[in-house]
Amino acid sequence: MDKTLKVASAQLSPIFLNKEKTVDKACEAILEAGQNGAHLIVFPEAFLSGYPDWTWLIPNSKGADLGALYLRLVENAVSVPDGATNKLCNAAKKANINVVMGMHEKNSETSNASLFNSLVFIDDKGIILGKHRKLIPTGGERLIWSQGDGSTLRAYDTSVGKIAGLICWENYMPLARNAIYEFGTQILAAPTWDKSPNWIQSMQHIAREGGLFVISTCMALKMDDVPDAYGFKKLYPEGREWINVGNSCIIAPNGQFLAGPLEAEEGILYADIDLDEIIKAKRMFDAVGHYSRPDVFTFSLKNNRPLPAQKE
Repeated sequence: MDKTLKVASAQLSPIFLNKEKTVDKACEAILEAGQNGAHLIVFPEAFLSGYPDWTWLIPNSKGADLGALYLRLVENAVSVPDGATNKLCNAAKKANINVVMGMHEKNSETSNASLFNSLVFIDDKGIILGKHRKLIPTGGERLIWSQGDGSTLRAYDTSVGKIAGLICWENYMPLARNAIYEFGTQILAAPTWDKSPNWIQSMQHIAREGGLFVISTCMALKMDDVPDAYGFKKLYPEGREWINVGNSCIIAPNGQFLAGPLEAEEGILYADIDLDEIIKAKRMFDAVGHYSRPDVFTFSLKNNRPLPAQKE
């Protein structure tokens, strides 16, 4: 009996700081992946609507410049749910595919003026399963995003298996990873901005450590993808072509590449996966099973509220 499933990693460029056009591009990719037989597609960190790389370039003393850019970020951020998520849900349902989407999310529960670095999980029926807010932004990102909490750290049962997500350097947090493993996660979505060799090595390690499939997705972004009106472009070295080359990949539980890394081009990576490979991988090492030693170690997750009942 064939138990293989096809998954996809969407190494695409957003229409920079343009939510409507980026959502349209995402929907096209969702439909394309569905037509190609994929059961799951993972988009990059902050795909809606572009990673704020200027936070590593502009000092915090430049308040006027940062304020203008932050305003554009908030204007093109997403609330869950809103019109943008409705379009994504409709595309997921039409394509019969599960979607993990990275986005700037407004704190719509209060002021609508602060942002989270979030993932939204949509099933193949077009239903929002939940969202995850990045627990801790890294370095200069802390001037952009608020901190998430444990209430959004969970895994979701889907038609392609149990899916969870950690965003970029959250994947370096040992206890966050342990939580993901304890959920029984089979596929880890790892949207990121990191394209380095060290990151890719970590993804291979995490696949082996957790005995799961890892889908690492990074946006490919060229200088030409950022409008000249955003003055931070002049802060990059002269002659630079790529802001980020991507290096997205799909990795098996044994740490081997199934697809990618894809460098310096846009594209959708595909790989066939067999969830039985997870059980085989855990025969020798199961981090939350026979290797967990609960008589020695204790693990708990705070603020993890139960999922609301899903409406049919």
